[in-house]
Amino acid sequence: MTKPATHIWRLLKWGRTLARHGALRGIEADPNTPAPVKRLCRLARFGTVQPREPDYAAAFQAIGPAAIKLGQTLATRPDLVGEDAARNLLSLQDSLPPVPFEKIREQIERGFERRLEDIFAEVDPVPVGAASIAQVHKGVTTDGRTVAIKVLRPGIREKFERDIATYEWAAAHLEAMGGEAHRLRPRLTIANFKRWTNRELDLRREAASASELAEAMVAIDRYEVPAIDWDRTNGRVLTIEWIDGIKISQTDRLIADGHDLPDLARRLVLAFLTQAISAGYFHADMHQGNLFVRADGTIVAIDFGIMGRIDRRARQWLAEILYGLTTGNYKRVAEIHFEAQYVPSYHSVDEFATALRAVGEPMRGKPVSELSVGQMLDGLFAITRDFDMQTQPHLLLLQKTMVMVEGIATQLDPQINMWDVAAPYVRDWIRDELGPESAIADRIRQDTDTLLRVPALIRRLEERFPPRGGAPEQPPLPDVELIWERRARKGGNRWPGYVAAALAGGVLV
Repeated sequence: MTKPATHIWRLLKWGRTLARHGALRGIEADPNTPAPVKRLCRLARFGTVQPREPDYAAAFQAIGPAAIKLGQTLATRPDLVGEDAARNLLSLQDSLPPVPFEKIREQIERGFERRLEDIFAEVDPVPVGAASIAQVHKGVTTDGRTVAIKVLRPGIREKFERDIATYEWAAAHLEAMGGEAHRLRPRLTIANFKRWTNRELDLRREAASASELAEAMVAIDRYEVPAIDWDRTNGRVLTIEWIDGIKISQTDRLIADGHDLPDLARRLVLAFLTQAISAGYFHADMHQGNLFVRADGTIVAIDFGIMGRIDRRARQWLAEILYGLTTGNYKRVAEIHFEAQYVPSYHSVDEFATALRAVGEPMRGKPVSELSVGQMLDGLFAITRDFDMQTQPHLLLLQKTMVMVEGIATQLDPQINMWDVAAPYVRDWIRDELGPESAIADRIRQDTDTLLRVPALIRRLEERFPPRGGAPEQPPLPDVELIWERRARKGGNRWPGYVAAALAGGVLV
Protein backbone atom coordinates (compact mmCIF):
# COMPACT_ATOMS: atom_id res chain seq x y z
CA MET A 1 0.00 0.00 0.00
CA THR A 2 1.31 3.43 -0.97
CA LYS A 3 2.26 5.66 1.97
CA PRO A 4 0.35 8.96 2.51
CA ALA A 5 3.62 10.87 2.17
CA THR A 6 4.05 9.45 -1.35
CA HIS A 7 0.55 10.57 -2.34
CA ILE A 8 1.15 14.07 -0.95
CA TRP A 9 4.49 14.30 -2.78
CA ARG A 10 2.85 13.33 -6.07
CA LEU A 11 0.03 15.84 -5.54
CA LEU A 12 2.50 18.63 -4.78
CA LYS A 13 4.55 17.76 -7.88
CA TRP A 14 1.44 17.76 -10.08
CA GLY A 15 0.27 20.91 -8.33
CA ARG A 16 3.43 22.76 -9.34
CA THR A 17 2.85 21.78 -12.96
CA LEU A 18 -0.73 23.02 -12.73
CA ALA A 19 0.48 26.24 -11.09
CA ARG A 20 2.98 26.96 -13.89
CA HIS A 21 0.02 26.87 -16.30
CA GLY A 22 -2.19 29.00 -14.02
CA ALA A 23 -4.55 26.08 -13.40
CA LEU A 24 -4.67 26.45 -9.59
CA ARG A 25 -6.08 29.98 -9.58
CA GLY A 26 -9.67 28.85 -10.09
CA ILE A 27 -9.44 26.22 -7.35
CA GLU A 28 -8.17 28.76 -4.82
CA ALA A 29 -10.81 31.33 -5.78
CA ASP A 30 -13.74 28.91 -5.54
CA PRO A 31 -15.63 29.51 -2.25
CA ASN A 32 -16.60 25.81 -2.16
CA THR A 33 -12.96 24.63 -2.08
CA PRO A 34 -12.11 23.23 1.39
CA ALA A 35 -9.48 25.18 3.36
CA PRO A 36 -6.92 22.29 3.46
CA VAL A 37 -7.05 22.07 -0.34
CA LYS A 38 -6.44 25.81 -0.64
CA ARG A 39 -3.43 25.53 1.66
CA LEU A 40 -2.01 22.69 -0.45
CA CYS A 41 -2.52 24.79 -3.60
CA ARG A 42 -0.67 27.75 -2.06
CA LEU A 43 2.20 25.47 -1.10
CA ALA A 44 2.34 23.92 -4.60
CA ARG A 45 2.44 27.26 -6.42
CA PHE A 46 5.01 28.86 -4.10
CA GLY A 47 7.77 30.42 -6.21
CA THR A 48 6.08 29.79 -9.57
CA VAL A 49 5.11 32.42 -12.15
CA GLN A 50 1.47 31.98 -13.17
CA PRO A 51 0.22 33.15 -16.59
CA ARG A 52 -2.71 35.55 -16.78
CA GLU A 53 -4.91 33.06 -18.66
CA PRO A 54 -4.90 29.49 -17.27
CA ASP A 55 -4.29 26.64 -19.73
CA TYR A 56 -5.72 23.53 -18.11
CA ALA A 57 -5.31 21.33 -21.18
CA ALA A 58 -1.58 22.08 -21.46
CA ALA A 59 -1.13 21.41 -17.74
CA PHE A 60 -2.71 17.96 -17.92
CA GLN A 61 -0.73 17.24 -21.08
CA ALA A 62 2.50 18.08 -19.25
CA ILE A 63 1.70 15.88 -16.25
CA GLY A 64 1.41 12.68 -18.29
CA PRO A 65 -0.80 9.96 -19.78
CA ALA A 66 -3.07 9.29 -16.80
CA ALA A 67 -3.64 13.03 -16.33
CA ILE A 68 -4.61 13.38 -19.99
CA LYS A 69 -7.32 10.76 -19.57
CA LEU A 70 -8.43 12.32 -16.29
CA GLY A 71 -8.60 15.74 -17.93
CA GLN A 72 -10.85 14.38 -20.67
CA THR A 73 -13.13 12.96 -17.99
CA LEU A 74 -13.21 16.23 -16.03
CA ALA A 75 -14.16 18.08 -19.23
CA THR A 76 -17.67 16.68 -18.69
CA ARG A 77 -17.80 17.94 -15.09
CA PRO A 78 -18.07 21.75 -15.06
CA ASP A 79 -19.73 21.34 -11.66
CA LEU A 80 -16.43 19.98 -10.34
CA VAL A 81 -13.82 22.03 -12.19
CA GLY A 82 -15.76 25.10 -13.31
CA GLU A 83 -17.13 26.13 -16.69
CA ASP A 84 -13.94 27.78 -18.01
CA ALA A 85 -11.77 24.80 -17.09
CA ALA A 86 -14.23 22.33 -18.63
CA ARG A 87 -14.37 24.29 -21.89
CA ASN A 88 -10.57 24.45 -22.03
CA LEU A 89 -10.20 20.74 -21.26
CA LEU A 90 -12.42 19.87 -24.23
CA SER A 91 -9.45 20.93 -26.40
CA LEU A 92 -7.14 18.45 -24.65
CA GLN A 93 -5.43 16.37 -27.31
CA ASP A 94 -4.65 12.78 -26.40
CA SER A 95 -1.26 12.68 -28.08
CA LEU A 96 2.32 12.12 -26.95
CA PRO A 97 5.67 11.67 -28.71
CA PRO A 98 5.83 8.19 -30.23
CA VAL A 99 7.71 5.27 -28.68
CA PRO A 100 10.69 4.04 -30.76
CA PHE A 101 9.68 1.23 -33.09
CA GLU A 102 12.12 -1.25 -31.53
CA LYS A 103 10.15 -1.10 -28.27
CA ILE A 104 6.90 -1.53 -30.21
CA ARG A 105 8.40 -4.58 -31.90
CA GLU A 106 9.28 -6.01 -28.47
CA GLN A 107 5.69 -5.46 -27.27
CA ILE A 108 4.26 -7.29 -30.29
CA GLU A 109 6.69 -10.20 -30.10
CA ARG A 110 6.26 -10.56 -26.33
CA GLY A 111 2.47 -10.53 -26.68
CA PHE A 112 2.39 -13.26 -29.35
CA GLU A 113 5.62 -15.04 -28.35
CA ARG A 114 6.54 -15.08 -32.04
CA ARG A 115 8.75 -13.08 -34.37
CA LEU A 116 7.12 -10.00 -35.90
CA GLU A 117 7.79 -11.31 -39.41
CA ASP A 118 5.75 -14.46 -38.65
CA ILE A 119 2.66 -12.32 -37.92
CA PHE A 120 2.89 -9.38 -40.31
CA ALA A 121 4.45 -9.21 -43.74
CA GLU A 122 5.08 -5.50 -43.32
CA VAL A 123 4.77 -2.88 -40.55
CA ASP A 124 5.43 0.81 -41.14
CA PRO A 125 7.88 1.91 -38.38
CA VAL A 126 6.45 5.46 -38.45
CA PRO A 127 3.19 5.51 -36.42
CA VAL A 128 0.03 7.05 -37.88
CA GLY A 129 -0.98 8.13 -34.37
CA ALA A 130 0.54 8.17 -30.89
CA ALA A 131 -1.82 8.61 -27.94
CA SER A 132 -1.32 8.44 -24.18
CA ILE A 133 -2.04 4.71 -23.90
CA ALA A 134 -1.10 3.23 -27.27
CA GLN A 135 0.15 4.06 -30.74
CA VAL A 136 -1.01 2.84 -34.13
CA HIS A 137 1.03 1.56 -37.08
CA LYS A 138 -0.09 0.65 -40.56
CA GLY A 139 0.73 -2.91 -41.57
CA VAL A 140 0.08 -5.77 -43.96
CA THR A 141 -0.76 -9.27 -42.74
CA THR A 142 0.96 -12.37 -44.06
CA ASP A 143 -2.15 -13.07 -46.14
CA GLY A 144 -2.03 -9.64 -47.79
CA ARG A 145 -4.66 -7.57 -45.92
CA THR A 146 -3.93 -3.95 -44.96
CA VAL A 147 -4.59 -3.40 -41.26
CA ALA A 148 -4.11 -0.93 -38.42
CA ILE A 149 -2.01 -2.28 -35.54
CA LYS A 150 -2.60 -0.69 -32.14
CA VAL A 151 0.08 -1.44 -29.53
CA LEU A 152 0.17 -0.46 -25.83
CA ARG A 153 3.02 1.76 -24.71
CA PRO A 154 5.60 -0.18 -22.64
CA GLY A 155 5.02 0.18 -18.88
CA ILE A 156 1.78 2.13 -19.30
CA ARG A 157 -0.28 -0.20 -17.09
CA GLU A 158 2.06 0.22 -14.12
CA LYS A 159 2.13 4.01 -14.51
CA PHE A 160 -1.65 4.26 -14.61
CA GLU A 161 -1.94 2.05 -11.54
CA ARG A 162 0.38 4.33 -9.54
CA ASP A 163 -1.34 7.54 -10.58
CA ILE A 164 -4.88 6.26 -10.08
CA ALA A 165 -3.99 5.12 -6.55
CA THR A 166 -3.15 8.74 -5.74
CA TYR A 167 -6.34 10.00 -7.43
CA GLU A 168 -8.36 7.62 -5.23
CA TRP A 169 -6.54 8.75 -2.08
CA ALA A 170 -7.06 12.43 -2.88
CA ALA A 171 -10.73 11.97 -3.82
CA ALA A 172 -11.45 10.07 -0.60
CA HIS A 173 -9.94 12.83 1.53
CA LEU A 174 -11.68 15.56 -0.47
CA GLU A 175 -15.09 13.90 -0.11
CA ALA A 176 -14.53 13.33 3.61
CA MET A 177 -14.22 17.11 4.08
CA GLY A 178 -17.98 17.35 3.47
CA GLY A 179 -19.94 20.26 2.02
CA GLU A 180 -20.12 20.66 -1.75
CA ALA A 181 -17.34 18.08 -2.24
CA HIS A 182 -19.50 15.39 -0.63
CA ARG A 183 -22.48 16.17 -2.90
CA LEU A 184 -20.36 16.03 -6.05
CA ARG A 185 -19.02 12.57 -5.12
CA PRO A 186 -15.46 12.76 -6.48
CA ARG A 187 -14.73 9.20 -5.31
CA LEU A 188 -17.32 7.82 -7.71
CA THR A 189 -15.91 9.97 -10.51
CA ILE A 190 -12.47 8.44 -9.95
CA ALA A 191 -13.97 4.94 -9.60
CA ASN A 192 -15.61 5.31 -13.01
CA PHE A 193 -12.41 6.75 -14.46
CA LYS A 194 -10.48 3.74 -13.13
CA ARG A 195 -12.94 1.31 -14.66
CA TRP A 196 -12.81 3.05 -18.04
CA THR A 197 -9.01 3.18 -18.16
CA ASN A 198 -8.60 -0.45 -17.04
CA ARG A 199 -10.84 -1.41 -19.92
CA GLU A 200 -8.72 0.67 -22.32
CA LEU A 201 -5.55 -1.00 -21.09
CA ASP A 202 -6.77 -4.44 -22.23
CA LEU A 203 -6.97 -4.37 -26.02
CA ARG A 204 -8.97 -7.62 -26.08
CA ARG A 205 -11.76 -5.70 -24.35
CA GLU A 206 -11.57 -3.01 -27.02
CA ALA A 207 -11.83 -5.66 -29.75
CA ALA A 208 -14.88 -7.17 -28.03
CA SER A 209 -16.45 -3.70 -27.72
CA ALA A 210 -16.00 -3.07 -31.45
CA SER A 211 -17.57 -6.43 -32.25
CA GLU A 212 -20.57 -5.77 -29.98
CA LEU A 213 -21.15 -2.29 -31.40
CA ALA A 214 -20.97 -3.65 -34.96
CA GLU A 215 -23.77 -6.09 -34.13
CA ALA A 216 -25.88 -3.33 -32.58
CA MET A 217 -25.46 -1.04 -35.62
CA VAL A 218 -25.73 -3.64 -38.38
CA ALA A 219 -29.07 -2.28 -39.65
CA ILE A 220 -28.07 1.40 -39.58
CA ASP A 221 -27.54 2.81 -43.06
CA ARG A 222 -24.02 4.06 -43.85
CA TYR A 223 -22.50 3.62 -40.42
CA GLU A 224 -19.77 0.99 -40.01
CA VAL A 225 -17.36 -0.46 -37.49
CA PRO A 226 -14.06 -1.93 -38.81
CA ALA A 227 -13.64 -5.72 -38.70
CA ILE A 228 -11.38 -7.24 -36.02
CA ASP A 229 -8.50 -9.60 -36.85
CA TRP A 230 -8.88 -11.87 -33.81
CA ASP A 231 -5.90 -14.03 -34.76
CA ARG A 232 -3.61 -11.01 -34.43
CA THR A 233 -5.18 -9.48 -31.30
CA ASN A 234 -4.30 -9.97 -27.63
CA GLY A 235 -4.12 -7.86 -24.46
CA ARG A 236 -1.24 -5.73 -25.78
CA VAL A 237 -1.95 -5.68 -29.52
CA LEU A 238 -5.16 -4.95 -31.47
CA THR A 239 -5.28 -5.58 -35.21
CA ILE A 240 -8.21 -4.04 -37.06
CA GLU A 241 -9.30 -3.35 -40.64
CA TRP A 242 -7.56 -0.35 -42.20
CA ILE A 243 -9.94 2.51 -43.04
CA ASP A 244 -9.45 4.67 -46.14
CA GLY A 245 -11.44 7.84 -45.68
CA ILE A 246 -11.46 11.51 -44.75
CA LYS A 247 -11.45 12.60 -41.12
CA ILE A 248 -14.80 14.14 -40.30
CA SER A 249 -13.01 17.27 -39.04
CA GLN A 250 -11.61 18.00 -42.52
CA THR A 251 -14.70 19.83 -43.80
CA ASP A 252 -12.89 21.41 -46.78
CA ARG A 253 -11.96 17.97 -48.15
CA LEU A 254 -15.44 16.66 -47.48
CA ILE A 255 -16.97 19.54 -49.46
CA ALA A 256 -14.43 19.10 -52.27
CA ASP A 257 -15.38 15.42 -52.55
CA GLY A 258 -19.08 16.31 -52.82
CA HIS A 259 -20.31 15.17 -49.40
CA ASP A 260 -23.52 16.66 -47.97
CA LEU A 261 -22.35 18.08 -44.63
CA PRO A 262 -25.82 18.73 -43.11
CA ASP A 263 -26.78 15.14 -43.97
CA LEU A 264 -23.58 13.86 -42.32
CA ALA A 265 -24.38 15.89 -39.20
CA ARG A 266 -27.93 14.56 -39.03
CA ARG A 267 -26.84 10.94 -39.54
CA LEU A 268 -24.13 11.27 -36.88
CA VAL A 269 -26.66 12.52 -34.31
CA LEU A 270 -29.12 9.74 -35.19
CA ALA A 271 -26.35 7.11 -35.00
CA PHE A 272 -25.48 8.28 -31.49
CA LEU A 273 -29.15 8.24 -30.42
CA THR A 274 -29.52 4.73 -31.85
CA GLN A 275 -26.56 3.52 -29.83
CA ALA A 276 -27.46 5.26 -26.57
CA ILE A 277 -31.26 4.85 -26.52
CA SER A 278 -32.03 1.79 -28.66
CA ALA A 279 -28.97 -0.38 -28.00
CA GLY A 280 -27.98 1.01 -24.60
CA TYR A 281 -24.36 0.62 -25.71
CA PHE A 282 -22.53 3.53 -27.30
CA HIS A 283 -19.14 4.68 -28.54
CA ALA A 284 -18.11 7.09 -25.79
CA ASP A 285 -15.03 8.59 -27.47
CA MET A 286 -16.59 10.12 -30.58
CA HIS A 287 -14.18 12.97 -31.06
CA GLN A 288 -13.19 14.20 -34.52
CA GLY A 289 -10.09 12.04 -34.77
CA ASN A 290 -12.10 8.84 -34.31
CA LEU A 291 -14.63 9.38 -37.13
CA PHE A 292 -13.94 8.97 -40.85
CA VAL A 293 -16.10 9.40 -43.96
CA ARG A 294 -15.69 7.01 -46.87
CA ALA A 295 -16.18 7.97 -50.51
CA ASP A 296 -19.82 6.76 -50.47
CA GLY A 297 -20.64 8.87 -47.38
CA THR A 298 -20.40 6.01 -44.88
CA ILE A 299 -19.38 7.16 -41.40
CA VAL A 300 -16.78 4.82 -39.89
CA ALA A 301 -15.88 4.93 -36.18
CA ILE A 302 -12.57 3.76 -34.72
CA ASP A 303 -10.99 3.50 -31.24
CA PHE A 304 -13.39 1.62 -28.97
CA GLY A 305 -11.44 1.80 -25.73
CA ILE A 306 -14.15 3.85 -23.99
CA MET A 307 -17.70 2.53 -24.29
CA GLY A 308 -20.85 3.46 -22.38
CA ARG A 309 -23.68 1.22 -21.27
CA ILE A 310 -27.16 2.19 -20.00
CA ASP A 311 -29.78 -0.26 -18.71
CA ARG A 312 -33.27 -0.30 -20.20
CA ARG A 313 -35.00 1.60 -17.39
CA ALA A 314 -32.44 4.41 -17.50
CA ARG A 315 -32.83 4.57 -21.31
CA GLN A 316 -36.58 4.98 -20.92
CA TRP A 317 -36.03 7.83 -18.48
CA LEU A 318 -33.46 9.39 -20.80
CA ALA A 319 -35.79 9.21 -23.82
CA GLU A 320 -38.66 10.76 -21.88
CA ILE A 321 -36.40 13.54 -20.57
CA LEU A 322 -35.15 14.37 -24.08
CA TYR A 323 -38.65 14.29 -25.53
CA GLY A 324 -40.04 16.34 -22.65
CA LEU A 325 -37.40 19.01 -23.19
CA THR A 326 -38.04 19.14 -26.96
CA THR A 327 -41.81 19.47 -26.48
CA GLY A 328 -41.71 21.71 -23.42
CA ASN A 329 -43.32 19.14 -21.10
CA TYR A 330 -41.25 20.18 -18.11
CA LYS A 331 -43.68 18.70 -15.60
CA ARG A 332 -43.07 15.20 -16.97
CA VAL A 333 -39.31 15.78 -17.06
CA ALA A 334 -39.45 16.80 -13.40
CA GLU A 335 -41.51 13.73 -12.48
CA ILE A 336 -38.93 11.46 -14.14
CA HIS A 337 -36.15 12.99 -12.04
CA PHE A 338 -38.12 12.15 -8.91
CA GLU A 339 -39.00 8.63 -10.15
CA ALA A 340 -35.32 7.98 -10.88
CA GLN A 341 -34.44 9.42 -7.46
CA TYR A 342 -32.11 11.93 -9.04
CA VAL A 343 -33.84 14.59 -6.91
CA PRO A 344 -34.59 13.89 -3.21
CA SER A 345 -38.29 13.42 -2.49
CA TYR A 346 -38.49 16.27 0.02
CA HIS A 347 -38.34 18.78 -2.87
CA SER A 348 -41.37 19.95 -4.85
CA VAL A 349 -41.98 18.47 -8.30
CA ASP A 350 -43.68 21.67 -9.46
CA GLU A 351 -40.82 23.85 -8.27
CA PHE A 352 -38.32 21.61 -10.06
CA ALA A 353 -40.42 21.79 -13.25
CA THR A 354 -40.36 25.58 -13.08
CA ALA A 355 -36.57 25.54 -12.65
CA LEU A 356 -36.24 23.28 -15.70
CA ARG A 357 -38.43 25.63 -17.72
CA ALA A 358 -36.09 28.52 -16.91
CA VAL A 359 -33.22 26.55 -18.46
CA GLY A 360 -35.05 24.80 -21.30
CA GLU A 361 -37.17 27.56 -22.84
CA PRO A 362 -34.25 29.71 -24.06
CA MET A 363 -32.87 26.68 -25.97
CA ARG A 364 -36.01 25.55 -27.79
CA GLY A 365 -36.32 26.29 -31.49
CA LYS A 366 -32.83 27.74 -31.89
CA PRO A 367 -29.84 26.39 -33.80
CA VAL A 368 -26.84 25.40 -31.70
CA SER A 369 -24.91 28.40 -33.04
CA GLU A 370 -27.34 30.79 -31.31
CA LEU A 371 -27.29 29.09 -27.92
CA SER A 372 -25.19 30.33 -25.03
CA VAL A 373 -23.64 27.15 -23.67
CA GLY A 374 -22.27 29.10 -20.72
CA GLN A 375 -25.70 30.37 -19.66
CA MET A 376 -27.23 26.92 -20.13
CA LEU A 377 -24.56 25.26 -17.98
CA ASP A 378 -24.85 27.93 -15.32
CA GLY A 379 -28.59 27.30 -15.14
CA LEU A 380 -28.27 23.52 -15.02
CA PHE A 381 -25.64 23.50 -12.29
CA ALA A 382 -27.59 26.02 -10.25
CA ILE A 383 -30.49 23.56 -10.37
CA THR A 384 -28.33 20.67 -9.19
CA ARG A 385 -27.19 22.70 -6.20
CA ASP A 386 -30.61 24.14 -5.34
CA PHE A 387 -32.31 20.74 -5.45
CA ASP A 388 -29.52 18.69 -3.80
CA MET A 389 -28.98 16.52 -6.89
CA GLN A 390 -26.03 14.19 -6.51
CA THR A 391 -23.79 13.30 -9.42
CA GLN A 392 -24.99 10.28 -11.42
CA PRO A 393 -21.77 8.49 -12.46
CA HIS A 394 -23.52 6.14 -14.89
CA LEU A 395 -24.54 9.17 -16.98
CA LEU A 396 -21.10 10.84 -17.09
CA LEU A 397 -19.98 9.06 -20.27
CA LEU A 398 -23.30 9.85 -21.93
CA GLN A 399 -22.95 13.53 -21.08
CA LYS A 400 -19.37 13.58 -22.37
CA THR A 401 -20.36 11.91 -25.64
CA MET A 402 -23.34 14.22 -26.17
CA VAL A 403 -21.00 17.22 -25.89
CA MET A 404 -18.64 15.66 -28.45
CA VAL A 405 -21.41 14.78 -30.91
CA GLU A 406 -22.94 18.23 -30.62
CA GLY A 407 -19.57 19.84 -31.31
CA ILE A 408 -18.93 17.76 -34.45
CA ALA A 409 -22.49 18.21 -35.74
CA THR A 410 -22.23 21.98 -35.27
CA GLN A 411 -18.94 22.07 -37.17
CA LEU A 412 -20.54 20.18 -40.06
CA ASP A 413 -23.76 22.21 -40.01
CA PRO A 414 -23.76 25.39 -37.88
CA GLN A 415 -27.53 25.73 -38.33
CA ILE A 416 -28.39 22.26 -37.05
CA ASN A 417 -31.02 22.13 -34.32
CA MET A 418 -30.24 19.15 -32.09
CA TRP A 419 -33.73 19.11 -30.63
CA ASP A 420 -35.41 19.00 -34.05
CA VAL A 421 -33.17 16.15 -35.21
CA ALA A 422 -33.65 14.15 -32.01
CA ALA A 423 -37.39 14.68 -31.45
CA PRO A 424 -38.81 12.39 -34.23
CA TYR A 425 -36.43 9.56 -33.34
CA VAL A 426 -37.12 9.83 -29.62
CA ARG A 427 -40.87 10.10 -30.20
CA ASP A 428 -40.93 6.93 -32.31
CA TRP A 429 -38.79 5.05 -29.78
CA ILE A 430 -41.06 6.08 -26.89
CA ARG A 431 -44.12 4.98 -28.86
CA ASP A 432 -42.55 1.59 -29.58
CA GLU A 433 -41.00 1.01 -26.15
CA LEU A 434 -43.47 2.72 -23.79
CA GLY A 435 -46.75 2.33 -25.68
CA PRO A 436 -49.57 -0.01 -24.56
CA GLU A 437 -48.44 -2.89 -26.79
CA SER A 438 -44.94 -2.73 -25.33
CA ALA A 439 -46.30 -2.53 -21.78
CA ILE A 440 -48.46 -5.63 -22.31
CA ALA A 441 -45.57 -7.52 -23.94
CA ASP A 442 -43.25 -6.63 -21.05
CA ARG A 443 -45.83 -7.79 -18.50
CA ILE A 444 -46.36 -11.10 -20.32
CA ARG A 445 -42.62 -11.68 -20.52
CA GLN A 446 -42.04 -10.84 -16.85
CA ASP A 447 -44.95 -12.99 -15.62
CA THR A 448 -43.86 -15.90 -17.82
CA ASP A 449 -40.31 -15.67 -16.47
CA THR A 450 -41.70 -15.65 -12.92
CA LEU A 451 -43.84 -18.75 -13.54
CA LEU A 452 -40.91 -20.59 -15.09
CA ARG A 453 -38.85 -19.91 -11.94
CA VAL A 454 -41.46 -21.45 -9.59
CA PRO A 455 -40.29 -25.10 -9.99
CA ALA A 456 -36.70 -24.12 -9.19
CA LEU A 457 -37.92 -22.17 -6.16
CA ILE A 458 -39.80 -25.23 -4.85
CA ARG A 459 -36.71 -27.41 -5.32
CA ARG A 460 -34.59 -24.96 -3.33
CA LEU A 461 -37.19 -24.96 -0.54
CA GLU A 462 -37.10 -28.76 -0.39
CA GLU A 463 -33.30 -28.70 -0.21
CA ARG A 464 -33.48 -26.20 2.65
CA PHE A 465 -36.23 -28.08 4.50
CA PRO A 466 -35.86 -31.79 3.57
CA PRO A 467 -38.58 -34.32 4.57
CA ARG A 468 -38.15 -36.24 7.83
CA GLY A 469 -36.34 -39.56 7.65
CA GLY A 470 -37.30 -42.93 9.22
CA ALA A 471 -35.56 -42.36 12.59
CA PRO A 472 -37.76 -41.14 15.50
CA GLU A 473 -37.48 -37.53 16.53
CA GLN A 474 -34.90 -37.01 19.28
CA PRO A 475 -35.98 -35.69 22.71
CA PRO A 476 -34.89 -32.18 23.70
CA LEU A 477 -31.63 -32.01 25.62
CA PRO A 478 -31.07 -29.67 28.58
CA ASP A 479 -28.76 -26.69 28.16
CA VAL A 480 -25.50 -27.14 30.07
CA GLU A 481 -23.21 -24.17 30.50
CA LEU A 482 -19.64 -25.09 29.68
CA ILE A 483 -16.87 -23.77 31.91
CA TRP A 484 -15.29 -21.63 29.19
CA GLU A 485 -18.72 -20.19 28.39
CA ARG A 486 -19.21 -19.36 32.07
CA ARG A 487 -15.81 -17.73 32.16
CA ALA A 488 -16.65 -15.64 29.12
CA ARG A 489 -19.97 -14.61 30.66
CA LYS A 490 -18.62 -13.60 34.08
CA GLY A 491 -15.21 -12.45 32.95
CA GLY A 492 -11.84 -13.08 34.59
CA ASN A 493 -9.55 -16.11 34.66
CA ARG A 494 -11.05 -18.79 36.95
CA TRP A 495 -8.78 -21.69 35.90
CA PRO A 496 -6.44 -21.29 38.97
CA GLY A 497 -9.46 -21.80 41.26
CA TYR A 498 -10.45 -24.96 39.45
CA VAL A 499 -6.86 -26.30 39.64
CA ALA A 500 -6.61 -25.50 43.38
CA ALA A 501 -9.93 -27.24 44.05
CA ALA A 502 -8.76 -30.31 42.17
CA LEU A 503 -5.46 -30.46 44.14
CA ALA A 504 -7.27 -30.04 47.47
CA GLY A 505 -9.67 -32.82 46.57
CA GLY A 506 -6.75 -35.08 45.69
CA VAL A 507 -5.03 -34.42 49.04
CA LEU A 508 -8.21 -35.27 50.98
CA VAL A 509 -8.65 -38.48 49.06
